[in-house]
Amino acid sequence: MRDLIREESSSSSSLLSSRAKMSSSSGSDQRQPVRRIRRTQTGGNLGEAAFDSEVVPSSLSEIAPILRVANEVESSNPRVAYLCRFYAYDKARRLDPTSSGRGVRQFKTALLQCLERENDPTLRGRVKKSDAREVQSFYQHYYKKYIQALTNAAGKADRAQLTKAYQTANGLFEVLKCVSTVQCIEVDHEILEAQDKVAEQTEILASYNILPLHPDSANQTTMQYPEIQAAVYALRNTRGLPWPNDHKRKKDEDILDWLQEMFGFQKDNVANQREHLILLLANVHIRQFPKPDQQPKLDDRALTEVMEKLFKNYERWCKYLDRKSSLWLPTIQQEVQQRKLLYMGLYLVIWGEAANLRFMPECIFYIYHHMAFEIHGMLAGNVSPPTRENVQPAYGGEEAERSKQGKSKHSHWRNYDGLNKYFWSVDCFRLGWPMRAEADFFPLPVKQLIGKNGLSPV
Repeated sequence: MRDLIREESSSSSSLLSSRAKMSSSSGSDQRQPVRRIRRTQTGGNLGEAAFDSEVVPSSLSEIAPILRVANEVESSNPRVAYLCRFYAYDKARRLDPTSSGRGVRQFKTALLQCLERENDPTLRGRVKKSDAREVQSFYQHYYKKYIQALTNAAGKADRAQLTKAYQTANGLFEVLKCVSTVQCIEVDHEILEAQDKVAEQTEILASYNILPLHPDSANQTTMQYPEIQAAVYALRNTRGLPWPNDHKRKKDEDILDWLQEMFGFQKDNVANQREHLILLLANVHIRQFPKPDQQPKLDDRALTEVMEKLFKNYERWCKYLDRKSSLWLPTIQQEVQQRKLLYMGLYLVIWGEAANLRFMPECIFYIYHHMAFEIHGMLAGNVSPPTRENVQPAYGGEEAERSKQGKSKHSHWRNYDGLNKYFWSVDCFRLGWPMRAEADFFPLPVKQLIGKNGLSPV
């Protein structure tokens, strides 16, 4: 590590000296005031400027939690704090190797100077024979002193304290893994077991919008509403859903988890739309069909009402194009509610990741139309003719890059209104599913997408 710092130091020093020469030669009347990023001074004095290691350029936001851990543990173990900062610096180099982001070069230079100054004194104060052993030992100390102590407080621990402790432990473990790998030292089994518990509890204490849906949330006030409970229980009916063979079951899995597993939707999007769907169902349930004296159970009428509102425009689109809806319902009555929830959940998670495609609702209908039919095929056990295997999703969350990362000339772009017209024509079904890459909808540059009812030449 010291060699890397020495190597970077020369380039950083020459950069600073050249900047100093430029400032002095430009004259005092032309000198611009230096913008100092300062909140709480940490890491000592960096000469003329104060360095706040928690205030990072936006392009390096991923290293902020690690630097926060460094500040927190510095008083207990300066060497571990140094290793955290060094790991953050190395990560910053990988995130922005050319220092092209705003303020990145200045920040990396300041952090490098901090590391140069702290290396020798923290090394002299190291207790263990290696950095890997030092950070592993401190992780165990932190886990016992803070996490176990808070957990054993019999419910007296504040949620914010626990959340902060778990975040710190996660950051320490990230640094621990890196240092141990570099020094070829195996991580103790006890540490791995402790980190598994930390990761599980971090998931439980994850932030939420309105509804705390983690497994230990049953006693939360919001979750006591019978209508909320009814919607949650209905979503957790995953009976009969074909999970992948390598799927790892977790507590309180629900229909949205299955959609994420099968189609590759983003985790945070799934969490947001889970809450969205529960609130939609509960709001209709509580206003239209209250059952205060009965066991929480989702009323089928409430479910039907929400579904009709959600798919009103999709049904109109299907009718306009003379296509059958993909909202196929099973003949077994006990499975109908689950299927409806699957269809509604699928639409919401598609919409949640649609970004600017929301300006093209008919395009979303097209995507949904095929994915909903895939759900019907998977649950019915249909076999794909080309592969002679059970039907699987055609797409699993891959992202396509278009418009040369936004660098194409504006005249070569196709705008939302124009593209959306394509999905008001029955010709949109020429795309197929999976969509054919050679379809005339995709080639660049585009001269004519479709006939008189479609786009004009660009």
